[in-house]
Amino acid sequence: MAWHCKTQTLQVIDTEYNADAVEWCPVDGWHNILVCGTYQLKKPESKPAAGDEESENPHTRLGRLYLYSCHPDQLFTPLMEVQRTETAAILDMKWCHVPVAEHPLLGIANAKGVVELCCLTNSEKMELISCVDLGQECLALSLDWSTGLGDSTQPMKIVSSDSKGRLSLLEVQESAVALDIIVQWKAHDFEAWIAAFNYWNTEILYSGGDDCRFRGWDTRMGTHTSIFTSNRHSMGVCSIQSNPHRENILATGSYDEHILLWDTRQMKQPLADTHVQGGVWRLKWHPTHEHLLLAACMHNGFQILDCQASMAQTTEKCDILSSYVLHNSLAYGADWSKLSLSDPLANNQEPLFYTSGGRGSRSNSDQAVQKLELQVQNLKIFYESPTASFDLILEDEVGGYVPEAIAAANNMPGPPCSEAGAEPVTDPTESGSAQKERNLLATCSFYDHVLHVWRWECNSIEPSE
Repeated sequence: MAWHCKTQTLQVIDTEYNADAVEWCPVDGWHNILVCGTYQLKKPESKPAAGDEESENPHTRLGRLYLYSCHPDQLFTPLMEVQRTETAAILDMKWCHVPVAEHPLLGIANAKGVVELCCLTNSEKMELISCVDLGQECLALSLDWSTGLGDSTQPMKIVSSDSKGRLSLLEVQESAVALDIIVQWKAHDFEAWIAAFNYWNTEILYSGGDDCRFRGWDTRMGTHTSIFTSNRHSMGVCSIQSNPHRENILATGSYDEHILLWDTRQMKQPLADTHVQGGVWRLKWHPTHEHLLLAACMHNGFQILDCQASMAQTTEKCDILSSYVLHNSLAYGADWSKLSLSDPLANNQEPLFYTSGGRGSRSNSDQAVQKLELQVQNLKIFYESPTASFDLILEDEVGGYVPEAIAAANNMPGPPCSEAGAEPVTDPTESGSAQKERNLLATCSFYDHVLHVWRWECNSIEPSE
């Protein structure tokens, strides 16, 4: 089978705070809703006096939750901001896959170590309805819902991970829409970056940590020991997602820049190992196609993988169908929309450039790039994480942010993607039958604090005999 894929940027929004999470609402009737979460580390205005403990003058972690309504018929400005809410810094957020009391619920993991539940009202406003504290002096790093198969008859649970290396299993009381901690346990030696359910058997949980361990847990057997521990990743494991369309298929990603595809019946060896040239912060399976996987690859933008052959165990590496590399900073948040797109991508359409005040011009963007290229020789690099331990920050000597793509331009080649974001993987054949797939996606990146909405079109060509 041959593939021909291309992407088109529709809108770019300045989120002001660093952007790290985007989620389209999966609930029927609400697919036009998009949320974006931000994380801003505000440093103390003054340095502590000599002899003072640094903890007496801590960093402040600010956040903002943006709520957007999407109108895909408006080609170049599909998103309209509906609400913005000042919050604690947001590390992760996920929608419940089914409605609760006829409304969508959003779970948020924040920097105060709290998991929050927000309800989307009929007026398209977010309201905080419940929360639970995971413990003192920790950050809630991730969460996942047990509802991945869309089954509303099963007990509704959330699993969350935190910066103390713990996992917390929460029960959602649907009658009162309240959160209760069922059990909490130590799962990793350092930060537990990610926790996820096996959607096909929600008694099974998975976790990944900064100790480079990928672990499985069976809550029916207790949480004193894991049912397996994998050392296959060589760096911190920060993304895991169970495939909601194909039982026994699981994907994991790591700072080691590899995506591993697993058969959960045989966890000693992955089905496939794909090097994506960037730390894999988030993974998202396509909402309807079992073989398509979206990855946020930190220093290498966003990748769309075809896992079909690997699932059939005929290849040991997934094919990369498209790369979206128009972000200039750490690629953190990514999600597929369930909104249908009927019209094809415009041919030869240039991407749009936006400033904080609205749409900008390409000439303005070129001027900014030239200015930054002059500054790159003064580049400083230091590390902090979302837990204030090792995020990558790029600054020039006057404190201005320098996009990493420019910083790396003199040292490494970029991925094979055109300036307009269109990446033909293979040329379609003139003969044979073709299938066309069109999708709307949202992605966000950290230090340049931008949210992109873009379209992806992929034609699969079955060559005739």
